[in-house]
Amino acid sequence: MEKYRNRIEAGEILAAELMEYADRDDVVVLALPRGGVPVAFEIAKALHVPLDVFIVRKLGVPGHSELAMGAIAMGDTCVFNEDIISELGIPKDAIDQIIEEEKKELKRREVSYRGDHAFPSLKNKTIILVDDGIATGATMRAAIKALRKSQPAAIIVAVPVADKFMCEHMLPLMDRLVCPRRPLHFYAVGAWYEDFSQTEDEEVRDLLTRSRSFTHIH
Repeated sequence: MEKYRNRIEAGEILAAELMEYADRDDVVVLALPRGGVPVAFEIAKALHVPLDVFIVRKLGVPGHSELAMGAIAMGDTCVFNEDIISELGIPKDAIDQIIEEEKKELKRREVSYRGDHAFPSLKNKTIILVDDGIATGATMRAAIKALRKSQPAAIIVAVPVADKFMCEHMLPLMDRLVCPRRPLHFYAVGAWYEDFSQTEDEEVRDLLTRSRSFTHIH
């Protein structure tokens, strides 16, 4: 299975599969920062629809932060990976402490990326929710759960690559999944990109600022 050159190419490929949503005033693209933003930028640009960020933070296992025991999203939504928590016997106070730390980082990012821009109303909107890939699914599950509270018309998840079994497992949570590459042997999101350099805060802010012209391109 071929790799993507970078997140820009991945976004262009996804955009080509989403053209039926172009120029619609009931569509909004939401990116999971930071890596989802360059992908989502290309989609929003091609479709001429608004782009915003929806911030989710992974709750890392103490001492193994790359392993997700859950995630939190904007609007105080938490999801937990109960299997990992019980298997590793992670105590409640340790979980609570990590939640508090991640809430601070979530708030910092919200202020840093969005400034004083009002969050769009999502009621009856079609949301295209974008990340650069799905590994454990914890952050995407938290995002979908939180976004359902806004009563959107539909949540379409668009990701360049995701574990094949994770796709099947998560399908019931969403209204549609657009994911061109679903490898059986996934390893990690970065394994499917030639260039997977980290997206910095500054790039997120820059892309969001540039995206504000898309809805005037019609």
